[in-house]
Amino acid sequence: MARYFSRYSGRRRGRTRRWTYAILTLVIIAAVIAVTLRYRPFGKGGPRRFALQNRSSEGVALIDTGVGSGAELPVPSLLEIIPELTVEPNPKVTGLIAEAGALISDKPSKVIGARDILNETLPMAMSERQRAFVRQRLSELADKWLFSRRIFPQDNLCGSLRVKSGERLSTIGKQRKVPYEVLMEINGISRPEALQAGEPIKVINGPFHARVYRSTFTMDLYLQNTFVRSFPVGLGRPGMETPTGLWRVKSDGKLISPTWTDPITGKTYEAEDPDYPLGSRWIGLEGIGGNAKGRTGFAIHGTKDPGQIGIAGSQGCIRLHNGDAILLYNLLVPVHSLVEVVE
Repeated sequence: MARYFSRYSGRRRGRTRRWTYAILTLVIIAAVIAVTLRYRPFGKGGPRRFALQNRSSEGVALIDTGVGSGAELPVPSLLEIIPELTVEPNPKVTGLIAEAGALISDKPSKVIGARDILNETLPMAMSERQRAFVRQRLSELADKWLFSRRIFPQDNLCGSLRVKSGERLSTIGKQRKVPYEVLMEINGISRPEALQAGEPIKVINGPFHARVYRSTFTMDLYLQNTFVRSFPVGLGRPGMETPTGLWRVKSDGKLISPTWTDPITGKTYEAEDPDYPLGSRWIGLEGIGGNAKGRTGFAIHGTKDPGQIGIAGSQGCIRLHNGDAILLYNLLVPVHSLVEVVE
């Protein structure tokens, strides 16, 4: 009996150890997944965190998201990138810049590897000169990997798609969370109806997002979590400051030269008026986090007056040069694109 009980106890202890190891393995895997999902600035897209009266018949949302403007959607957790500046250059950043430069100089040039290395430096503390260089180089690289028809190997942000019979450019854009205008632009398509079945086209995996810095009057544009370029902006005047916090593009917020009534003077402006203040594009926003939560009536829009850029002169909206406003209009998608305003 003792010998039988000893063997049984040994087998039971063996099974217990195996079950313990299996449970520990599952716990480790779950922890790794949890950490990975937290390490993202604009939600699930990538590796790190972040008074209008419209009566225009032309103003329509260009992408049917299937979500009403009042619908409640999960708010992504953003990891704010604070551009901390140092007096001396950061040696680690210097090394990464050199590493990226070597990849760019390779034959063939390794654009995607260089892009990803430089993008990883953005949350790091560095000198003002280093940060300016990194942002400028990332903007130059975006002209190659994003704003061109060329597709680079191992790029998870852009790819190729062969058009199926009956497939529409608007549908492709909706699936990829990008407006169809940007697909037209990079593929040289004159109009959506010109899309041909069997034709290979370059596609972009969105969405695009933006972060606005009130202290520097700049807007940084991201594709998922990869920096694309910066724009100078105008912001709200004292007493009507552009609220900090998290916004998203309204489902019906993308409008072309809408009729607008000034809430202060009550004057109504049409697009053809010589003093029309909105420029050619309006991107309506709705607040979903921070001081912005629950607030409406704010937007990103163009301006005919370049003197309004780089100053606090608006009624709270974010002003852009007209060309920049058109570019943003062609990149941000209703509901999915986020705009974060920080100090």
